[in-house]
Amino acid sequence: MSVCPPLAPQALQLAIKEALKGRDPTLYRNIFVTYERAHSEAPEEIPELSTLAIPDQKWIEETTSKNLAERTKLEVDLKTYTSNMIKESIRLAHRDLGDFYRAIGEQASSLKHYTKSREFCTTSQHVLEMCMSVLELLMEQRSYSHIGTYVFKAEAALDSATNVRQPAGPQAPAGAAQTGREKRHAEREKVTSKLDIATAISHLGQSNYEKAALSFLKVGPPKGLGDWFGKLIAPGDIAIYTTLCALATFPRPAIRTQVLDNDTFGLYIEQEPYVRELLEAYMNNRFKTVLEILDRYSARHSLDVHLYGHMPALTNLVRSKALVQYFQPFASIRLERMSQAFGWSVDELEQQVVSLIQSGEIKARVDRQNKILKAKETDQRAALFAKAIKSGQDMQAANRKLLLRMRLQQADLVVKPPKGQGGMHHMMSHPSELLSGEY
Repeated sequence: MSVCPPLAPQALQLAIKEALKGRDPTLYRNIFVTYERAHSEAPEEIPELSTLAIPDQKWIEETTSKNLAERTKLEVDLKTYTSNMIKESIRLAHRDLGDFYRAIGEQASSLKHYTKSREFCTTSQHVLEMCMSVLELLMEQRSYSHIGTYVFKAEAALDSATNVRQPAGPQAPAGAAQTGREKRHAEREKVTSKLDIATAISHLGQSNYEKAALSFLKVGPPKGLGDWFGKLIAPGDIAIYTTLCALATFPRPAIRTQVLDNDTFGLYIEQEPYVRELLEAYMNNRFKTVLEILDRYSARHSLDVHLYGHMPALTNLVRSKALVQYFQPFASIRLERMSQAFGWSVDELEQQVVSLIQSGEIKARVDRQNKILKAKETDQRAALFAKAIKSGQDMQAANRKLLLRMRLQQADLVVKPPKGQGGMHHMMSHPSELLSGEY
């Protein structure tokens, strides 16, 4: 609500509607508290809460009562199964309690019961189900740094579960065996797509934009999202995340081959048509259009739960890459011409260019008097000689080390290392590493 005050009233109504579908009274109350806080910060832009909605105390009381009754029942069931030492029932009881606490917003308790159920898993499929539940919870919590751990565990469990599933017996018809293999393959593809999404979200949350784009591009067709569709992520979200991360980090050939020419990713682009317009504008060097599209959809991006904190960095990376790419073919260019290509004032463009020069992304200098950007001239002949001399010095140093090693071996000279510090290979290679100059 504070990100985009004009949308606060509409956001309030939608949030209340969604909260009433669930069973989390704390979340319901927090919606009103958050709106009141936003109103106090911008009273002229955001209307008073009383003119839009009031808390439904009856729903809060009824939901709280139902939650208490169900919690008591589930905890009694867990105690009963624990006393009877029924392993599978204990696992299911922990899973049900994890689902319950997740539904009422107590995420720490939910994670505790999900992870506790691991002790009572008897098959790889059980472990996989536990990992997927934890991953869903971590994505909702935006605990990006922990997602990778459970993706790794889920991949190991998936491999194990796939290996232990035997195809149809030797007496089964060939058609039945083929159907069984296809079904298992489809199930594996769905789980793999979910794990790729979780990995990509983790990278995005930790500002590893290139890795995020690569992981999103591994995701299979939208139908493979299964029950995550619309609950944790939408196909349109994948299109936006991938495109922004790719534009910020990929070179032009990679954008063409891995993004625009990717048939599977094309299914996601169809969900957000402006994404294709953005990609094509960038590839055709229409950078003014690129920046206009980013600005036009800035509210959409800023309101995204995973993207909002990264938009300034992503926009800056896209802008910087565009400037570098535009200037690359020129030995010199007037800042006025560049400013027209990007839709900026000359002063604003000059500021952007100077920052890129200072960071080393553009090898050039600015003529402030004539408003010209000139590339730094490099002496190719001197650079070639310097490279050749450096290569010769490196080769001489490597040859000296090899000669020393050969002479040590010929003299049967062995230096025994302390216990626990490697074998003969380490002993023989260690002396040669000490010699870096003349001998």
